[in-house]
Amino acid sequence: MKCDEIFAALDLLEKERGISPTFMMDKIIQALTTAYKKDHEGVENVIVDVDEVKKDLKMYVQKEIVEEVANPGAQMSLEEARARYGRIDVGGVVNIPVDNVEFGRIAAGNGKQVIIQGLREAERGMVYDEFNSKQHEILTGVVSRLDPRTGNVSLRIGTGPESTEAMLASGEQIKTEELVEGQHVKVYVVEVRRSTRGPQVLISRTHPGLVKRLFELEVPEIFDGVVEVKSIAREAGSRTKMAVWSSDEAIDPIGACVGPAGQRVGAIVNELRGEKIDIVKYSEDPAQFIAAALAPADVVDVQLADEGKMCRVIVPDDQLSLAIGKEGQNARLAARLTGYKIDIKPQSYKEEE
Repeated sequence: MKCDEIFAALDLLEKERGISPTFMMDKIIQALTTAYKKDHEGVENVIVDVDEVKKDLKMYVQKEIVEEVANPGAQMSLEEARARYGRIDVGGVVNIPVDNVEFGRIAAGNGKQVIIQGLREAERGMVYDEFNSKQHEILTGVVSRLDPRTGNVSLRIGTGPESTEAMLASGEQIKTEELVEGQHVKVYVVEVRRSTRGPQVLISRTHPGLVKRLFELEVPEIFDGVVEVKSIAREAGSRTKMAVWSSDEAIDPIGACVGPAGQRVGAIVNELRGEKIDIVKYSEDPAQFIAAALAPADVVDVQLADEGKMCRVIVPDDQLSLAIGKEGQNARLAARLTGYKIDIKPQSYKEEE
């Protein structure tokens, strides 16, 4: 049966949307065989032969040759088979062409719907592939809708047919910022999941990865790998501590991140709506790293426990509150940055001990 319209439609989909004709043809074949089996009880094997050169489709019902027929839809008697096809034996198979008129009726009833469904599935697959490759990266989205009841924000990310809606949950938003419709916002892609309604792109403004990727965009030395971000501890909207290190002794990793007159770190602080960022130098010596992590407080001594990742830190009496930070934030972030449980004591405590 000539199917010029189907082949023309598949070519158009490939040109306009980049959807593979092979993918769509597989969907059409699957729908035609399913529809035929539904209309003809007992049929087990249906074959659709595609001739791309002649733009032709043919359908066959495959039947097995048996002595006695139990299922006419899937079997043919040896006597009938020999009368129609000549020499043939039990156990062989024959392909019986489906009448063009009947095939045309099935194709007309299912082809259009299958193309529509296949198109949706293909587009979802393309969107999934597009965003799955961008997991743990930064994307810019446009705020499209705010839900006053839940506080969730919908963003449109991507462009053209490969764009999609992503939800920025209230728990993934920086508490100190207010988003408005039409605003452009940088978000971190945490994960991309498949679902029946299309790909779900999970995004965040509070993830530590957002800070790391922002520094990669702003600091060439990090992007090139000369300066390495070793760890990040973040309380979104308030404060972040980031440990950096360079294998090149000629490069100051902290200075590279701060930039001339603080321009580089300043740009990131602005993007994060004033969130404070402490940049400290990473050290393979845990005591040095812990002391650096407690900046801006000075550290007199770091005593590591014999077992486990615990330590006691001694600081000048007048800097105890600075080391601990407001509501314990400085000590808490330092502990998360280093991976050590930190017990902070004033210098007078050490002298008394």
